[in-house]
Amino acid sequence: MGYYRSIPKDLEDAALVDGANHFQCFIKIVLPLTLPALLAVALFAITSSWNEFLLAFVLVSPDSQRTLPVGLGNMVIGDIFPFGQMFAASIMTAIPVAVIYMLAQKYMVAGLTAGSVKG
Repeated sequence: MGYYRSIPKDLEDAALVDGANHFQCFIKIVLPLTLPALLAVALFAITSSWNEFLLAFVLVSPDSQRTLPVGLGNMVIGDIFPFGQMFAASIMTAIPVAVIYMLAQKYMVAGLTAGSVKG
């Protein structure tokens, strides 16, 4: 809510004076300015859901449907840690999230640097 408050009310008022209704004002003025914040929230949500361990460990019963973090946890047997395999699986687990961050970075930076009001 704080990010929405940082958007100047004058922009919305100017759009309303120019004949836009409230929905058009939101879609054409407010939403493009809040896209970097929405993208950041989406990236955090993707990261947390991708790395979810406890919920997937408790709810997913067939071994063929286990998630990657649960599979990493199942690789440990007693006090035996297959470090090489675990490190390789960790890299494979981190690659999709890193690719999503790299693809979204240019949109996030472009949205942050696009100013709407001088001064």
